[in-house]
Amino acid sequence: MLIKHYTRLLLTTAALCALYAPGYSQDKNIPKELYVATTIPDSLKEDANSVVRYSLEDCNIKGPGKAEKQYHSIVTILNEKGNGEAGFGIEYNKKFNSVNSFEMKVYDAAGTLIKKYHKSDMYDHLAVDNETLVTEDRVLQIRHTISSYPCTIEIIYAEDSKSSIDLGAWYIQGFDQSVQNTSYHISISADAGFRYSNKNTNIKPQKSTLEKTDSYTWQVTNLKAIKPEDGSESWRVLPKVYFAANDFEYYGIPGNISSWQNYGKWQQSLNSDICSLSPKRVQEIQTMTANIKTDKEKVRFLYNYLQKNVRYVGVQLGIGGLKPFPASFVDEKKYGDCKGLSNYMCAMLKAVDIPAYYAKVRAGTNEEPCNPAFPNDLSNHIIVCVPLKNDTTWLECTSQTQQFGKLGKFTENRNALVITENGGKLVNTPKSAAIDNQLNAEAHVVLDADGGSKAHLKILSTGDYRDDYISIEALKTDEQKQAVITMLNMKQPSELIFKPSTDGDGVKEVNIDLVYDKFCDITSGDKHFYKPRVFDLWQATLPVEEKRKSDYYFDVPMLKSCVTTIDLPAGFEVETLPASQSLKFSYGTYDVKYTYDAIKNQVVNTTKFNLTNQVIPAAKYNEMQTYFDAIAKAQNKKLVIRRKA
Repeated sequence: MLIKHYTRLLLTTAALCALYAPGYSQDKNIPKELYVATTIPDSLKEDANSVVRYSLEDCNIKGPGKAEKQYHSIVTILNEKGNGEAGFGIEYNKKFNSVNSFEMKVYDAAGTLIKKYHKSDMYDHLAVDNETLVTEDRVLQIRHTISSYPCTIEIIYAEDSKSSIDLGAWYIQGFDQSVQNTSYHISISADAGFRYSNKNTNIKPQKSTLEKTDSYTWQVTNLKAIKPEDGSESWRVLPKVYFAANDFEYYGIPGNISSWQNYGKWQQSLNSDICSLSPKRVQEIQTMTANIKTDKEKVRFLYNYLQKNVRYVGVQLGIGGLKPFPASFVDEKKYGDCKGLSNYMCAMLKAVDIPAYYAKVRAGTNEEPCNPAFPNDLSNHIIVCVPLKNDTTWLECTSQTQQFGKLGKFTENRNALVITENGGKLVNTPKSAAIDNQLNAEAHVVLDADGGSKAHLKILSTGDYRDDYISIEALKTDEQKQAVITMLNMKQPSELIFKPSTDGDGVKEVNIDLVYDKFCDITSGDKHFYKPRVFDLWQATLPVEEKRKSDYYFDVPMLKSCVTTIDLPAGFEVETLPASQSLKFSYGTYDVKYTYDAIKNQVVNTTKFNLTNQVIPAAKYNEMQTYFDAIAKAQNKKLVIRRKA
């Protein structure tokens, strides 16, 4: 797996390709002008931070799971925003993948060579991160520090792979990057069942056959930069091509991915001997659940048991990290990764005769779903699917705080490959509604005559907001304060005390005490001007885009409300009360109501914000932009109080 920033490889001109076509290897006769920054066409500089002057990626598939790859690119970096192109990283495994050669050359604006790096200069380390504790995979990395722009980076490397499930992808273009010349070539046996799938492009390859070997070449030239639009997802915008063949070999184990069912059969064979517990342990689990009447309540009980007794530890060992540790191992050690914990959950449910299925999914907020028509392996996470009689329950087994039966934004609203007895089956994961992600607050603000205040804020949160406050609870005190201020976009208080409270039935309660030496925005004579709330329910405004091209993605749909009670200081009264308002757009509403009780000398405002859809079509962007601007204006209206005559 390549972990490089420069993977935005693009296609070559016909003339260049004709020069390099015979061997599809490193070209020694690349025109010198491709190293000179001034030769970049003006049309390719527009909106670009870097320009792919030339790239050629050549893959020779020698058999299932076995490939030789050669790569050569020349990228001119125009400014510091394109600095990612000056770094390279490639993941490998000493047994199944090797980087045979590597060279990186750095040129100045005039095309003069100023620096050269080799494989021996690279940093070689384990591929561990915050989620992974142990792995057999390693990473080779290098980065050049650019002193002046423009700067051109040339990268040439070759690698061998003896283990892969699919054939990867060609990432044609990155954001803010134009392409002058780029190409991709792949050669593969004519009977391998080779296939490809375009994403956000209509490009077609040239194909030829020689001695039972098919050869495919894709070419692109003069591709202008794509400027990212706020709220867009790259997989919905950037062009790329996926590759796959019917048969594969991964860590020495052969399989077939010509269909999702066949790929599921391969995973099922990996799991066949590890999803069982000892007879003694089975008896203990049956005893624990003996008095629980329904299957769903048994699932709930065992899921809660898992959360309380087993913890997540990322351990990517064995067959590329794709085979779980046995359920008996997890049961004994009380830890496991997503594979091990999910398999263990299935084993516990098996002990009480409740069918449950291991499910492979692409995790991450708004991540790309699998293509039902193109079986390939995009998965990076495992969850559990429990098909109960009246509904299907999904379980996220790596979290000790996740609500039962709720997946959250990490894996919801996409498809998962459920591994059944008959192989793989793509199944849609649930999609949350606004009511699942609520933030309901009550604020009580006591103003003083000098413009300061004391306030108490009580928040009840569910879904995505509950996750936020549970995460904040785990922070240090100073970090908690900053996280609350940032998340609620509130005025900086003189004092903030964060007091987490109950967490039950999927509702997290927190209480926040605030002190402000100056809560009012402006003091003018005997008048004080206030923003009539502790925090705004909505902070975002959007830029005007006359020709929006891509859909806008929110993390989740949501429902937010806050009732704010403001006690005026003795001797003051309301001079100006903001007007109540009701705003609407196709996928949401914003309502705010103000009242003043002269007897209690209190102002109460009740605000509600509702976003009903997570994905807003590009055609509705302008309506949403106008709507958010209107919310910002509504929230900026001031409460004005004055001293009584």
